[in-house]
Amino acid sequence: MTPQYRTIASGAGWLDASARGRLRFEGPDAASFLHALVTNDVAGVPPGRGVYAAWLTPQGRMITDLRLLRDADRVLAEVSDGLAPALATRFDQLIFAEKVAVFDDTTATRMVVVLGGLAAAVVASVAGVPEADVSALPILGHLTAGDIRVVRIDDVALPNFAIWMPADRWDATLDALVRGGAVEVPAALHDALRIEAGRPRFGADMSTDTIPLEAGLLDRAISTSKGCYVGQEVIVRILHRGGGRVVRHLVQLAADAGETAVPAVGTAVLDQGREVGAITSAAFGPATERVVALGYVHRDSAVVGRRLQLGEGLEVTVAALTA
Repeated sequence: MTPQYRTIASGAGWLDASARGRLRFEGPDAASFLHALVTNDVAGVPPGRGVYAAWLTPQGRMITDLRLLRDADRVLAEVSDGLAPALATRFDQLIFAEKVAVFDDTTATRMVVVLGGLAAAVVASVAGVPEADVSALPILGHLTAGDIRVVRIDDVALPNFAIWMPADRWDATLDALVRGGAVEVPAALHDALRIEAGRPRFGADMSTDTIPLEAGLLDRAISTSKGCYVGQEVIVRILHRGGGRVVRHLVQLAADAGETAVPAVGTAVLDQGREVGAITSAAFGPATERVVALGYVHRDSAVVGRRLQLGEGLEVTVAALTA
């Protein structure tokens, strides 16, 4: 383990994630409106819980992924950096008779991610709630304390939480985190932990050309029992007529111990000399101390344990299919 990782793993770190977009859907029809559009079951989620989902084109390609947090009469959405204004406009154009309004709260709010072995204790201290309540949150479970919202997330393997707050609470919240012993986490380190955890990121490992099944999102982001949503026909056709087979899969690749050269995004992936894909994210893993990468490969090469090559010869192993 690298020293920086060891410090966070045994304590807590914080990362400013305010660049992530935050949308608010207000009104009694907020959940049903989103339920009819996105891939996961929003209507069946009780207040205080959340779901991860994708919004698709009719052709089954991703417009965005979303974390959706349900309250009694509203739904909050977290989306990738820079997407919130355009998404708010696009959602608004789809509102007809539904009693719902969409707002872009990105500039009015801030978000900090807290991760590490003591993350729950630090977050509980900042929010002024019992640590047991924070620790008991399921993934995308959330609670509020005044104008602060705590959300359990799963971007990395360590315990990790997001704190949403009004923009004017940022300085006080950051001071409380530092007093609680949290240290700042460089964005590059957090990204390396994400890659080690096999978590694809929209804008890096997923794009508007991605079918969510290619990125391994079936179990996390897609309900196979809910009613219709945009792009459902494509997903159902692949799952039921095609046996779930897509041409390419996003996989996690791991280099052998001792290798330190991190491949560039776009580096070709080869299987016995034949190009079968390309790298989308790569880093030196702080927990494993191995070079790790995410990349799409042809389905015939997407086999855990298979040996592949990157570029001009770096040997890697398919460590996992992403999820």
